[in-house]
Amino acid sequence: MPTNYISFQKTGYFSKLICNYISQEETLRPFYNRYPTLDNFKGQIEEKKSSFPCKNREILASVLKKQYKNIQVTTATLEHIEALKKNNAFTVVTGHQLNLFSGPLYFLYKIVSTINLTKKLNQTYPGSHFVPVYWMATEDHDFEEINYFNFNGKKFQWQGPKTSEEGGAVGELPTKGLEQVLELFSLELGMGKNAEQLKKMFQQAYIGHDNLTDATRFLANELFGDQGLVIIDGAEKKLKELFVPYIKNELFKQDSHQEVSKTINELNKVDPSYKIQVNPRDINLFYLAKGLRGRIVEVDGGYAVHETDISWNKDELEAHIEAHPERFSPNVVTRPLYQEVILPNLCYIGGGGELAYWLELKSFFKQEKVPFPMLLLRNSVLIITKKQADKLEKLNISLEQLFLKKHSFINRKVREISNIDINFDPQKEHLVAQFQEMYRLAELTDKSFLGAVKAQEVKQLKGLEHLEKRLLKAQKRKLSDQVSRMTDIQNELFPNESLQERTDNFANLYQAYGHVFINLLLSELYPLRQDFVVITV
Repeated sequence: MPTNYISFQKTGYFSKLICNYISQEETLRPFYNRYPTLDNFKGQIEEKKSSFPCKNREILASVLKKQYKNIQVTTATLEHIEALKKNNAFTVVTGHQLNLFSGPLYFLYKIVSTINLTKKLNQTYPGSHFVPVYWMATEDHDFEEINYFNFNGKKFQWQGPKTSEEGGAVGELPTKGLEQVLELFSLELGMGKNAEQLKKMFQQAYIGHDNLTDATRFLANELFGDQGLVIIDGAEKKLKELFVPYIKNELFKQDSHQEVSKTINELNKVDPSYKIQVNPRDINLFYLAKGLRGRIVEVDGGYAVHETDISWNKDELEAHIEAHPERFSPNVVTRPLYQEVILPNLCYIGGGGELAYWLELKSFFKQEKVPFPMLLLRNSVLIITKKQADKLEKLNISLEQLFLKKHSFINRKVREISNIDINFDPQKEHLVAQFQEMYRLAELTDKSFLGAVKAQEVKQLKGLEHLEKRLLKAQKRKLSDQVSRMTDIQNELFPNESLQERTDNFANLYQAYGHVFINLLLSELYPLRQDFVVITV
């Protein structure tokens, strides 16, 4: 099964900021701690080891054992949890929302990247122990982002429970109504060993558990428990107790707003075209209650939960934090800090959007005296079947061409396969050269004619461009059969003109290959090789 690579820069699907980061552009150096290379992990290990308290390790291990109480924990995962008690054990973390049935394919790629990196680190640094961790975003509340998955080009959507809990943290949502999703999904799956396995996984995860947190933990453990993956839910009182000093800093000093805003300004100075991923609020915490996850705001010298009647003065709020830290939920700005406070973490693995907002956070971490983790772009993958690969070869479509946007892809291929040259660049260059002589004559005779010469040049160049487009359009009609076949294969591999990994669910491939597909990813993905991976199966 051949595996090929294309640079992230050449795919056209990654931002300038992320491309510059993986190219290690010097201008971005102030915004991260260490770039993720094997050698650089040595310094990261030493820094984290000297700053992470032993008591946090004991608390972390006990919480994890509690969270695994009701599912079958593998020996590999249990060994990793036990190892976290020791001061030579460290984590590599990826995080993801609680998407229904894992959501898009890249959920798997994130976790495989994390597992494979820890394997490499365990080989390279035998004196330490490295644990792959999946952080479940149980406290998110964007239900519409997670309540569906795509299979065979169809959207399977969960309407969700019609209860008072809908506005709260998604992890607490009861799994009511997912029987109907399973019924429709089963009909689409049809028969077969792998289809039955997918039905069983869905049934055991979502019908067999009462809430979305437990369902997601079961599914991730089913897929990756044999690899020792450790799954953590940060919505735990004992873990939040470790975060209490930082909760107070956020509420009463509001360092994150100041530091992140400053970093955003610095990023804009480096390159104004960098897209800022996250803009901080004055207070970057939510308040959790049953059916509620509301923003905490400062009002008239006191504090309140936005659009509710919940409020405190400073002393009342401080006492409430001490008594109920589990009710205070980090947002996208403070969640990374929470993660690094409770985990002996070295590296965070995420997608381009995630890394973009992590790059805004380094000075905030410095202010809070917490080591900033290494940031690694997760593996991105395009899976091509042998049949599709044969079509690509027959149509003489290269990887670089395949990643072009549809309009550019078709135009380039039509020019390539046409028996006439649909490229008027030589004619345009000849025309420009002729007009240079006219400009010279106008300069020698009457400079007022320069504007008229320029207007004529622009008109004639536009005329050539118009003729070129008409000829290309005519040639597309003439080659409509080939254009259709090329369009079809690109649509198969880039559904909705997006990356396969951002659209399709893992069931699309698991149905055909079963757990062999997971094993294939584990054998083919090298997280420190920063290229887009194309695997033919």
